[in-house]
Amino acid sequence: MALIGWFLSFVGLFAGLALRQDMPIGGSVTLSNLAIGFALLACPMLWREKPLGISRAQRIVVALVMILTVPLVILPAA
Repeated sequence: MALIGWFLSFVGLFAGLALRQDMPIGGSVTLSNLAIGFALLACPMLWREKPLGISRAQRIVVALVMILTVPLVILPAA
């Protein structure tokens, strides 16, 4: 499970950095912030215990909300 978390964390981080570097138009800054936030939520090293009192289920719900709000961010830019 930790390997999946690391994989998703790096994918989110690199996606956010790529959006900031290569696509400076429309809603890419917002998408970049969402991707970097997703990377922080998925990073297993930060979440071994519950440092901020946030459980795994709450992080999963926040990550799903972030993924599902992407169309709302993309539509105004189109």
